[in-house]
Amino acid sequence: MLLISDRNSNMSMIPGYQIETQIYESANTLIFRGKRIRDMFPVIIKVLKNEYPTSNEILRFENEFKILRSIDTEGVIKVINFEEFNQRRAIIFEDFKGEPIKNLISDNGFSIGEFLHLAIQIAGVLGQIHNTNIIHKDISPSNILFDPKTGKIKIIDFGSSTSLSHEIPSMLAPNFLEGTLSYISPEQTGRMNRLIDYRTDFYSLGATLYHLMIGVPPFQSEDPLELIHAHIAKNPVPLHTIDKSIPPSISDIIMKLLSKNAEDRYQTCRGLITDFENCLQQWKMFGKIEPFIPAQKDFSGILQPFQKLYGLEDEIDFLIREFEEVYEGKNKLIFIAGYSGIGKTSLVREIHRPIALRRGFFISGKFDQFQKDMPYYALAEALRELVQYFLMGSDEEVQSWKIKLLNALGPNAQIVIDLIPELEFIIGPQPPIPIFGPAETQNRFNLVFQNFIKVFCEPEHPLVIFLDDLQWADPASLN
Repeated sequence: MLLISDRNSNMSMIPGYQIETQIYESANTLIFRGKRIRDMFPVIIKVLKNEYPTSNEILRFENEFKILRSIDTEGVIKVINFEEFNQRRAIIFEDFKGEPIKNLISDNGFSIGEFLHLAIQIAGVLGQIHNTNIIHKDISPSNILFDPKTGKIKIIDFGSSTSLSHEIPSMLAPNFLEGTLSYISPEQTGRMNRLIDYRTDFYSLGATLYHLMIGVPPFQSEDPLELIHAHIAKNPVPLHTIDKSIPPSISDIIMKLLSKNAEDRYQTCRGLITDFENCLQQWKMFGKIEPFIPAQKDFSGILQPFQKLYGLEDEIDFLIREFEEVYEGKNKLIFIAGYSGIGKTSLVREIHRPIALRRGFFISGKFDQFQKDMPYYALAEALRELVQYFLMGSDEEVQSWKIKLLNALGPNAQIVIDLIPELEFIIGPQPPIPIFGPAETQNRFNLVFQNFIKVFCEPEHPLVIFLDDLQWADPASLN
């Protein structure tokens, strides 16, 4: 049996397995190397750390097992079983004996020949994953195992993976984003107004290969938001300008993978492999690689609609200019009119990126013709989104917002809690408010609500509120 012990739980057991050593610990999981007792077959056991895991942790864990069972390719770690014990779950894997390539990266990265062999192999496995209609969403040096004895790799950790053709990302706090922050694609940040599809893996692969080449990822920062901003707006320094021994062709391939827009990246693993094989052949024959234009044989055969808006460039530029004036200290109110379905909402969401670059907040609420009797319906919806975002932050961040909000709201905080109940999780229970006449009550609400909004409107984090379907707005919201 497998014995597990950590400071958060009592001793637990998985009948039929014995443990040898713990090899990894994350925020939510423990990973052990051990054996299946009945035949001493070497296995890896991945266990949810918490004794009473959240429903989200359980769903993510079960999703990983289901996805791995649907993939049958040599380059993906083999899953053996799913175990449940004492409220916990465990996934049993084959023991590949390899270790994360992150542990094998020297300060100078891999040699050109080693790198090209690895890159071709990783791209081939990723292509097989995509052929099963799976998006990995967390390609990184920690999730690629390499066995130096055999030269083989295995891709692991499908906890973030999806079998959907695309996903609509949400703007979450950095510590709640799926994927590893140093390798995450711009669209995965939820701050680009772009869908996530299989091409998100190409960006993460580019960041991983960049790391393999020179020993560091494209962007480095201790500040999670700074990393997010870099992925969205900054171009990595080309590899061949950092290390003159790196052929420009390899640098160009990786820079193409790291394109901000998915349309500008490689569209197939086959096209990527073709370019890397060209590099390897030249390197073996001549010890050098002549420059060539990447992706000349990169044809997916699948129509991928462009997500960029066309024909609205002037309107987008106008919104961005207005936002920049807000960042300089002005207040703006903008109305956007037009027939249903012409792209008003998509237009507004194009300013996600400049807002993110200014560390701003973009929140949205939608009026509903069937909720017109509910005052402030869309405003409450938008601000609830903001409060939930803060609740995902660290304890220190939540405490900071608590102090700011209590200072702004004073003894009237319960007024806002009545509108946005989630606020109580930040500032705690508040005393009841005195009852006044209708006019005084309305004036008090307006003042308290304005003070509440002002907390989030600072130079270091400007606020944009998007209210959709204004034609269904209730009178109180319009006032």
